[in-house]
Amino acid sequence: MLSRIKNNIDKNLETFIQRIDKLYSISKISPLLFRCIKDFVLRDGKRVRPILFVIGYLGYAKKVAANLYTSALSIELLHDFMLVHDDIIDKSATRRGKSSMHELLNKYLKDYKNIKFSGQDLSIVVGDVMYATAINAFLSINENMERKEKALKKFIEAAIHTGSGEFIELLIGATTIEKVTKQDIDKIYDYKTARYTFSTPLATGAILAGAEESEVNNLFKFGIYLGRAFQIQDDILGMFGDEKKIGKSTLSDLQEAKKTILIWYAFKNSDTKNKKIIKRTLSKGKVTNADLLKMRRVIAESGALEHARKEIKRLKKLALNLLCTSKINPQYKNTLINYSNSVV
Repeated sequence: MLSRIKNNIDKNLETFIQRIDKLYSISKISPLLFRCIKDFVLRDGKRVRPILFVIGYLGYAKKVAANLYTSALSIELLHDFMLVHDDIIDKSATRRGKSSMHELLNKYLKDYKNIKFSGQDLSIVVGDVMYATAINAFLSINENMERKEKALKKFIEAAIHTGSGEFIELLIGATTIEKVTKQDIDKIYDYKTARYTFSTPLATGAILAGAEESEVNNLFKFGIYLGRAFQIQDDILGMFGDEKKIGKSTLSDLQEAKKTILIWYAFKNSDTKNKKIIKRTLSKGKVTNADLLKMRRVIAESGALEHARKEIKRLKKLALNLLCTSKINPQYKNTLINYSNSVV
């Protein structure tokens, strides 16, 4: 079932990009703009968010509304828009195994002389256009207007909260590790990842299908726990993963001085020597592979890696316990359990 849902999403994504071009003549206005959007959104991805949107809907729907899959694309396009802007902030050169949007545009601009803007500047605009396409996609579903309005508000809430999560993460990145609390880290995880990756897609789909408010809230809480587990796993991959497999640099989190649960726990449970290594690495202007190897050692020695893995198991258990009490269609409950196991 999961592969069928994902295949439908991928097919609808290709069709939607062409439809958007016909509606708004993007390729006529700027072939480059359209080419950049098309290249970026059609790259291989897990499609976690639209898959959960569809499961949330089908788990409660009495019948399937027209354009469900097109509407589900909205949360994927919101994600793509945020990735474009994130890569500018993070100064990331790659995304999904290819050049990030601003890197693509910097390559395009390299032959221009005396220009007063960069690929980063153009990418901000590309991201803005992509956000508008996300709203268009959301409105496609032929569903009850009252539920549609309520679901749209949930979608907008996700955009606001994710942006807010990015905002506080940057500020906490500038804060010394001694002042960072576990509550700070959970707040970032919830607002930047859990809500718009797990909670919102599930809740939005369920709202559109007419699920009871208690069911929507239950799914939302399930998504928070699962989202935290997912983010911790992502932090582990960001520190210990293979760059080719994760599609981004393993130096990026350290370069941005991100305060992950790994870094926080390692600092709290290290001796003076290793605490100095953590502080020095987080304050460096340019982090090297040698710094990464030192941090990997410190994190492993402090027990932070093992603690993070235990935390993933604990959060996943809390999430699945919530799902057990849900009234979602048993077929889709099982699908959600299997999918939870696959993504975390």
